[in-house]
Amino acid sequence: MSGYDSLHLLSTRFNRRDVLRGAGVLTGLAVTSQFSQRVVAKPLFSGYPFTLGVASGDPLPDGVVLWTRLAPDPLNGGGMPAYKVEVRWQIATDENMRRIVKSGTAIASPSLAHSVHVDVRGLQPNRPYWYRFKAGNEVSPIGRTRTAPLANQRLNRLRFALVNCQDWQNGYYTAYKHVAEEELDLVVHVGDYIYEYGPEPGGPRQHNGPEIVTLTDYRNRHALYKTDTNLQAAHAAFPWVVTWDDHEVENNYANSISEDNAPVAEFLLRRAAAYQAYYEHMPLRRTALPNGADLRLYRRLTYGNLAQFNVLDTRQYRTDQPCEDGLKPLCDASLDPNASLTGQVQERWLLDGLKRSSARWNVLAQQVMFSQFDFDARPEVQALNTDQWDGYVAARNRLLTFLDRQKTSNPIVLTGDIHSSWVHDIKRDFNNPASRTLGTEFVSTSITSDFPTAFIQPVTLALSNNPHTKFFNGALRGYVRCDLTRDRWKSDYRVVSTITEPEATISTLASFVVENGKPGAQPA
Repeated sequence: MSGYDSLHLLSTRFNRRDVLRGAGVLTGLAVTSQFSQRVVAKPLFSGYPFTLGVASGDPLPDGVVLWTRLAPDPLNGGGMPAYKVEVRWQIATDENMRRIVKSGTAIASPSLAHSVHVDVRGLQPNRPYWYRFKAGNEVSPIGRTRTAPLANQRLNRLRFALVNCQDWQNGYYTAYKHVAEEELDLVVHVGDYIYEYGPEPGGPRQHNGPEIVTLTDYRNRHALYKTDTNLQAAHAAFPWVVTWDDHEVENNYANSISEDNAPVAEFLLRRAAAYQAYYEHMPLRRTALPNGADLRLYRRLTYGNLAQFNVLDTRQYRTDQPCEDGLKPLCDASLDPNASLTGQVQERWLLDGLKRSSARWNVLAQQVMFSQFDFDARPEVQALNTDQWDGYVAARNRLLTFLDRQKTSNPIVLTGDIHSSWVHDIKRDFNNPASRTLGTEFVSTSITSDFPTAFIQPVTLALSNNPHTKFFNGALRGYVRCDLTRDRWKSDYRVVSTITEPEATISTLASFVVENGKPGAQPA
C-alpha cells in the first residue's frame, strides 16, 4: 500500500469502517429476526450436542468463564434448530460433581451458533473447580478449571503452557495430549488457532472446504479444529487465555488491509465474520462480544503479586506492514513514529498497566517476534522480517525506553507466529550487543504448523550476527512449559517426536532460566 497517500488511505479506511459498522448492525437485526425468539428447555437433538467439548478461560480470583457450543452436526453449521435452547450449568468442588457450589441456566442462541459463555462469579480464589453443562437429556463432559489468586496475594508458584499455530492440515495435535497431562494452572494461546486456507493435498489431514470467507465458513472451520480430542482434552483440563494472530481471519492482514488488497469494505465484512466465529468458539467474557468488525481482545490478568499478563492484539489495530513483503533491509516506513503494531490506545493501556504493576514478573503475551533478528549471516547485508516488531522500530523503541526508565520488574515477552523455538535477550539497543539487557523473550514453536526445512540452516548461520539470540530450533513442534517462582522463571521447550502420526512421545529439548532481577536467559 506504499504507493497511496497515507492520510488519504487512513481517511478512506475509517469512513468505510464506520459505514460498515452501521451496515453490520442492520444485517445483524435482519438475521436475528429470522430466528424464533422462543426458548426451549427440553429440545430434541439429532445427535449428541456437546461434540465440541467444554472449555474455561480468563480466570479471576472470584470467577471464570465457562464455554460450550451445542452442535450435533458440527461440520455442517451445527445442526441446531433456529430457536433458543436452555442450557444448565454446574460448578463443583470435586471431580465427581457431587459438591455443587454454583449452578444456573444460560441461553444458547442461534445468533451466536448456540454457543454458551457463562461468566461465573462468587467462587473462592486460587482453587480448582469442576464443571459441566446439561441440555435436554444430554450431559457434557466434565471440565476442570482454576480461579486466580487474589490480586495482591503473595503467590509462590505459577505453572502454565505457551501454545500457538495449529494448522490442522499439517499434522496431529498430540502435543495437546501432553499439555493435558502436565501439572498446570493455565494455558496461554497466542494465535493462529485456526487456518483459513482451503485443502492442501499431501498432509495427514484436510480442511473441510475451500478458503473460508463467510460466517458459516468460519464456524465450520472452528468446529473442525474443535473436534480434535486432544485439543478438547487440553481445554477441559485447564483454563485458557487466548488471543489471535492473523490466520483467524487471513494471512498477514493488517487492520483493515487484506493480504491481497481487497476493497476495505469487503475485507471488513470478512473480518466481522471471522471475529464473530472466534468469539463463539472461545471462552471469552461477554465484554468481548464483537461489534461488527471490532472486538476488543487485549486485556490484563493478574496472578497475585507474582505475575501480571498483558494480553495484546497486534493485528486489529496495526498499520500496514512497511517495505513490501519478505526479508529485507528496513525502509523509511519501518522507522515512521506513527507506525504501530498495537495502535495508540492499546499502547497507552499497556504502558499504564506496566507502570502500575506491582507484580514480580510482567508478561506481554503477544503474537510476533519482538526482538530484532537479522536473518542474513553476511555482516554487510541486512534481512529483517517487517511483519514482526522489526517493521515497527519506533513503536518498539518507545516500549524499550519505557521499560528502561520505569525499571519494570522482570519483563518477559511470550511470542508465537514463527513456527520455531527461540530465546532472546531483549536489549536496550539491539544494534549494540554491549547495551543493557532489559528482559527476556521466549518464542514457542508451533503445535503443528511448519517451519521451512530449507530455512533452518540459514537462520542457524545468522545466529552469529545476533548475539542476543540464545537459542533457536526450527525442526520440532510442541510448546513451552513455564514454571514461575518468586526467585526464577524457568521455560522448558517441550517437543513431540512427530506430528505426522496420531501418537508421539514428548521430551524436553532445552530449558532456560531467568533469575529475579537479572534480565536475560541462561541455560538451565
